[in-house]
Amino acid sequence: MDSSQVMLITGTRKGIGRRLVEHYVTQGFKVVGCSRKDIDYKFDNYQHFCLDVSHEAEVKKLFFQIKKSYGRLDYLINNAGIGLANHILLTPCETVRNIMNTNFMGTFLFCREGARLMKKNGFGRIVNITTVAVPLKLEGEAVYASSKAAITTLTQILSKELAVFGITVNALGPTPIKTDLIRAISKEKIERLIDSLTVKRYGETRDVINVIDFFIQPESDYITGQLIHLGGI
Repeated sequence: MDSSQVMLITGTRKGIGRRLVEHYVTQGFKVVGCSRKDIDYKFDNYQHFCLDVSHEAEVKKLFFQIKKSYGRLDYLINNAGIGLANHILLTPCETVRNIMNTNFMGTFLFCREGARLMKKNGFGRIVNITTVAVPLKLEGEAVYASSKAAITTLTQILSKELAVFGITVNALGPTPIKTDLIRAISKEKIERLIDSLTVKRYGETRDVINVIDFFIQPESDYITGQLIHLGGI
């Protein structure tokens, strides 16, 4: 791996985000991460920022620091997200705004600012995270699934808008992985979801990494606007 290449990953305080940091630092990338709260770990070649991914001024400041420190951005993984498992009749508007802001607005802002930096070098790989809750039309997840469905459409349109700059944009839809995101969901509901998959098991971080590795490799320059769901959806 070219040691000068820079990767930005959102939502890196814990869970999948933290594991992505560990993996790509080990692979030789210079990795930048962010989360709302501070982290409890350190790695060589890793720089962390605390911010709200939906706050435009904070996001622009982050990208200014990336440009100042590294002069480039090669890879962007939009991992930050929050979930909800609640009937629509019990869902307040404030919750809807929070989910849409983090999941969609955050992804939009990072795609926009990331593409502005990537196009200077005529190369970029953007990977957005969606969910199998979209194609499965899961009850109780109308808002969460809608925010992720918007990311799928965003991915497909941006792939066309950014191709001229040498930037690919793809998406990945994980199945349930044992992280805090699914902690509030009942075990029975998770088991029913897993039973609906072709491969009937929990997803693992290695499954996510495998797809991201494929999307970002140099040989994948002809792969863009694509969505891969794990588990055989």
